[in-house]
Amino acid sequence: MSTLLPTKKSDPELYPYRSGLVFGFFNALVWQIAIGTPMVLFAEQLGASSFQVGLAYSFVFLQTPLQIFATALLPRYGFKKVAMRGWAARSVFLALPLALAIMAPDVGEPWMVNAFIWSVFFFCIFRTIGASALTAWIFGFLPEKIRGRYFGSDQMIAGIAGVGTLVSCAALFAFLPIYTALLVQYGITIIGSVLSYLSMAKLPDIDRPTSISLRSVLRDTPGHLFKPSPFRKFMWLAAWFMVTITSIPPFAAYYLKVAAQQSAGQIMLYEVMRYLGVILGAWFIRRRLDATGAKPFFLLSLILYVGVAGLWLLFLQGLVGSGGVLFGIYLLLGLSAVTWNIANLNYLPQLVEGEHRALVISIFGAVTACLGGCAPILLGLVLRGETLAGEATINTSAFQGFFVALILSLSVLSFFMARLKEDRSIEVEPLVIGNALLRPFRAASYLVNLVDLQSAAKKREKPAKTQED
Repeated sequence: MSTLLPTKKSDPELYPYRSGLVFGFFNALVWQIAIGTPMVLFAEQLGASSFQVGLAYSFVFLQTPLQIFATALLPRYGFKKVAMRGWAARSVFLALPLALAIMAPDVGEPWMVNAFIWSVFFFCIFRTIGASALTAWIFGFLPEKIRGRYFGSDQMIAGIAGVGTLVSCAALFAFLPIYTALLVQYGITIIGSVLSYLSMAKLPDIDRPTSISLRSVLRDTPGHLFKPSPFRKFMWLAAWFMVTITSIPPFAAYYLKVAAQQSAGQIMLYEVMRYLGVILGAWFIRRRLDATGAKPFFLLSLILYVGVAGLWLLFLQGLVGSGGVLFGIYLLLGLSAVTWNIANLNYLPQLVEGEHRALVISIFGAVTACLGGCAPILLGLVLRGETLAGEATINTSAFQGFFVALILSLSVLSFFMARLKEDRSIEVEPLVIGNALLRPFRAASYLVNLVDLQSAAKKREKPAKTQED
């Protein structure tokens, strides 16, 4: 990894902040396992039903509104302390899955599934509290002229860590008994948590923000939610989109494991393809968005998702083979997700310029993520099935119905998205979410921050320029 990091010779301006890049690397090891597909496979191995899988997967989305209230801690404790305490506390709840992997039950007991789900719940709570400070903190201590290089390096390093983690998980599942593989993986998360925390500790703190009034947040939020405006229209369309697509990753993995009887190693290789699709899409789209605007990419994303659903239907009905088709499906899924994500980060700033920018963007992130998180829970109830032996499985007919509904929903949504107005003459700076760009299904949660990053930075820069003049 040392060859990827800036040195005093290669980039002396970025070198003082290399600890932030190290943090991004080790943090990627943690979230890929703790709230990603390995978590879903662990829950399934313990005997979790589709409802329980959907519940565990949804926590990171449902707790997004908590991020707004956690922002109130920043004036009292500061960015660094809130971020570090949140990251330290979440690490504690990685110990319980590790203990369950050591126990390696042949048949999971109900209390084991419940304990595992609660560990994910509390992990997500403290992750949410830490995340309320993280992006604003990093943005705040970086000088303007190196921010682009920093976030570009951060995405590259986190991307390498993410792909490496997925490949390693696939190899562990392929060559080790499943509980041994999970034991090693959750051991990696604990090591990654410790090293990311130590890296975070080396970063400089910044000034605490002024007092944030939660009373004014509660007072102003209904107006932004329901007052007719281009923002309101786009927010509810985006929420519609999130409700439709958020359930795909967990239940695709769950189906392949319990119904298609594919190995955990195979499923993780499909996840590698999804992540590669995200990386390739991010590289391709960002080079072309300025020339075309965001709306064509919104529509492209919807078309790609319809293609994903169509291919899944063909696979479920036995009309196409499994291996190559599933690799293609997962690659398309990654492309679909990042296409929407990047278009969203470029389009949303056109609608929210003004003194309430930070609040409005936070409302957008909280509403879309939270409503999207409700979908896996409700769908998990619909998909719940049971074998003759009484083991949890998935209702294949209902799973096919989900993809039919997805195609219909996105087809109707595309009609409304095509009518969105976009003024390409307005020059706006895309929203900053760091390497979370590579987590498109959870990207909305990273928009929740009552500290306006770009506006605060511009205010800091104006006095400096005045003094120079």
